Amino acid sequence: MRHDGHVREVFTAFLKLGLSSFGGPIAHLAYFRRELIARRHWLGETAYAELIGLCQFLPGPTSSQVGFALGMMRAGPLGGLAAWVAFTMPSALLMVLFAYATDAMSGPLGTSVVHGLKLVAVPIVAQAVIGMARTLAPDPRRAAIAIAAGLLILLSGIPAMQIVAIAIGAAGGLVLCRMPEAIPHPTPGWIPSRRAGMLCLAGFAVLFGASLFPASVLGGARVALAGLFYRAGALVFGGGHVVLPLLRVGMVPDWIDDRSFLAGYGITQAMPGPLFTFSAYLGARVAGIGGAAIALAAIFLPGLLLIAGALPLRAKLQGNGRIRRMIAGVNAAVVGILGAALYDPLWTTGVTSIRDAIITLVGVALLLRWRTPPLVVAFTVIASISLRAGFT
Repeated sequence: MRHDGHVREVFTAFLKLGLSSFGGPIAHLAYFRRELIARRHWLGETAYAELIGLCQFLPGPTSSQVGFALGMMRAGPLGGLAAWVAFTMPSALLMVLFAYATDAMSGPLGTSVVHGLKLVAVPIVAQAVIGMARTLAPDPRRAAIAIAAGLLILLSGIPAMQIVAIAIGAAGGLVLCRMPEAIPHPTPGWIPSRRAGMLCLAGFAVLFGASLFPASVLGGARVALAGLFYRAGALVFGGGHVVLPLLRVGMVPDWIDDRSFLAGYGITQAMPGPLFTFSAYLGARVAGIGGAAIALAAIFLPGLLLIAGALPLRAKLQGNGRIRRMIAGVNAAVVGILGAALYDPLWTTGVTSIRDAIITLVGVALLLRWRTPPLVVAFTVIASISLRAGFT
């Protein structure tokens, strides 16, 4: 059965979502449900819920993986590519433009704007930690894994401990976690063959292994950049916000300074579409348009390879109790890693005065009340400008 006739439909639907889906991964899934499940009837509710569960089970950006899978199931491989391009490109292009504009932000006004954008990251990540703790560390055993991972990061002060914490989380989950049995239903629509799925998983593993080599072995700067972003994309469990500490380990200070890094993360919160487009900003800051393209492709590639490889094996993966316990432990550890990042570097480098602390706490309250990141971005930037100009 050919699905080529649906590719244009997929692209149009996801372009609309890429231009209008504000609010982060959980909000994106709600937008997808309203537009593609309730309105267009691409999948049933049960199949959509199980697809979300599979993507949450895998490393990578959940909403982008769900979008890619929906496009692929609707219109084959070209449909998956069309969904990813249409959903990602609007915010990626805006982030590249911001990367070039950042250099022009000098003087008191520009400094205030950049400082306000740095402050945005604190309430955004605080909300993510609270929400993820409720869903990924809801019981004492997983909470203990999260706390242990966070303390390991903070007390060691060694960036590589993030990978160690994830590995410890997997081992802790295998021993401590108890997960309910999952009985998946058949997957509707087009999915890759089992052979194609295994090739995707093998490609993921080979590229991940290559990304672990030091930059001197990988070769040129752009190859090293691709390896850095691929590695970060492969280790993101639990949500797009987790990419912040993973990327900071590799980017600061060798590629970019903390001020520019956190300002880019802050402006990402005001963009529609996936949080991973932060990579386009970082790549553009390091190596222009070419760097943006490399970073964007490299950070999304592992997650897309994994979902393409997992769809044919969905029943086996979701029904494997050992794997599900390990992933539960990893997700709990990720809560601790993100909690550690909330303190260092976000609070320690962004909040430099009592006024900054007040701005961030009000931002947290606004975000918990209205769950609208662009509103918090506007508030923190305006408050930063006003306070530094002496208007309050």
